[in-house]
Amino acid sequence: MEKHTQKFKVRLGLFIIGGLVIFVIAIFLIGKQENLFDPVFKINTTFNNVSGLEVGSNIRYSGITVGTVDNITIIDDTTVRVDMLIKTSVQQFIKNDCEAGIGSSGIIGDRILIITQGSSDAPLVKEGAYIVSKEPVETDAIMESLQITADNAAIISFELAAIMISINSGKGTLGRLIQDTTIAENLDRTIVNLRKSSKGLDENMNAAKENFLFKGYFNRKQKEAEQFSKDSLATKEAERKAAEQKKK
Repeated sequence: MEKHTQKFKVRLGLFIIGGLVIFVIAIFLIGKQENLFDPVFKINTTFNNVSGLEVGSNIRYSGITVGTVDNITIIDDTTVRVDMLIKTSVQQFIKNDCEAGIGSSGIIGDRILIITQGSSDAPLVKEGAYIVSKEPVETDAIMESLQITADNAAIISFELAAIMISINSGKGTLGRLIQDTTIAENLDRTIVNLRKSSKGLDENMNAAKENFLFKGYFNRKQKEAEQFSKDSLATKEAERKAAEQKKK
């Protein structure tokens, strides 16, 4: 008598087949992530601090993932070597003067290695070549800078609040100007007096023009202005004729 039914054997076979399919897909995805199925070449760089970069971290060039970090080795107390595996298909774009830097995929994402673009006339990078690096900015340094900025903003806000309180209470020149109606009325009177003075000056000038003692002076000034205008027109006309003569 059989211990297992035919239905059980079918289920077992489907389970095994499903497990194999999942295993193959996982191998394919991992291999694609680690560039196991793509031809690659290796380059390296060094940092003083890798700032959380890990083996297997992505490498990006122009915003595109082009490889992974193959190995991270401490050379001495100030130097860490990073080996990179880059797809051979992008080797034609990576130049000797490209720089490697450490960034993150998003604001709080995983650390990645970023290769900047080089100059167009620089030679292409070769297998096993070394490229220069830019040290990453630590998160602690960024937070410290933001804290200093926040403290300065708080001080400025406090001082502005103190100034506004003084103005509203009528202290200082600006406060008195805003709060004291007498000063505002005096300013209005001053402006009115200036307008009257200007009007009176215009009337005096018109009267002086009509006075026979000054009439000759104003007529002479008018003639000089008219003569200047005629001379300017004559000069422009001569320049125009000279230009036409040169064209001929």
